[in-house]
Amino acid sequence: MKLQKAIDSFSQYLRYEKQASGNTLSAYQSDLQQFFLYVQEEFETESLLEISHSIIRSWLVSLMDTGISPRSANRKIASLRAMYRHLKRIGTIDKDPMQKVQNPRPSKKLPVFVEQSRINAFLDNGEQEFTNDYKGQRDRLLLLLLYHCGLRRAELIGLLEKDVDQSRHLMKVLGKRNKERLIPMLPELEEQINSYLNYKKLAGITIINLVCDNKGQKLSPTFVYRKTKELLSRFTTLEKRSPHVLRHSLATHLLDRGAELNAIKELLGHANLQATQIYTHNSLDKLKNVYRQAHPHSGH
Repeated sequence: MKLQKAIDSFSQYLRYEKQASGNTLSAYQSDLQQFFLYVQEEFETESLLEISHSIIRSWLVSLMDTGISPRSANRKIASLRAMYRHLKRIGTIDKDPMQKVQNPRPSKKLPVFVEQSRINAFLDNGEQEFTNDYKGQRDRLLLLLLYHCGLRRAELIGLLEKDVDQSRHLMKVLGKRNKERLIPMLPELEEQINSYLNYKKLAGITIINLVCDNKGQKLSPTFVYRKTKELLSRFTTLEKRSPHVLRHSLATHLLDRGAELNAIKELLGHANLQATQIYTHNSLDKLKNVYRQAHPHSGH
């Protein structure tokens, strides 16, 4: 079998059997096409059976030589590893060359988050920060959804008006792999949703998606990123200003205030507890600072 045919087969499996999201499918295809071009150019072969672990290792070395981070390299290796597992499972190959390939060790980076006092001050000052019109109320709602609910960008885009159940104070969110979860809503968020929906109705916008762009159309990933960056720039000097920063901020603030790790895991829609545990590092750093400042023998 040719490598390109194997990549196409794996892509079909992701799309129709795993029901991978568009972003996930695009990322896998990009990584695998990059590997295909490397093998084609450097080793002048397109045969799947001619690709050994040494060829894969050489690709990994070439990635690292370009200055790519270990984390990004690991993502590309994970794409290749997933494809080979699939090919072996369906009987296309007998041996998996990825078994002899080791991932580079990524450097641990703690999640970036905004201080709770900064977010609170900005949201509490809503009358001055957000205009009393459709766009202003939409912007405040977008910020609240990302921070109050810890939504991913794709989850925010896919949120529908019918997903909001104010009678039960719950919001239904469709997460990764089409997994649904229910998120509690605080009165502040419910009030903002009502205010926004009133302006949305007055603007004559009828789209079923809860949050819309300036033209009343479904949000694009680029719009959400740019709008979030613009809003965050008003109250933080962090270099990284993305929707995920607000998600990280919520998790860190909840942990600081005593929330259980399992509860945060369910709220964020993490597949396993390991993904949630990284937030404990931020809280431990805060605990160390408090300990040094408050301990009677610390010298302060």
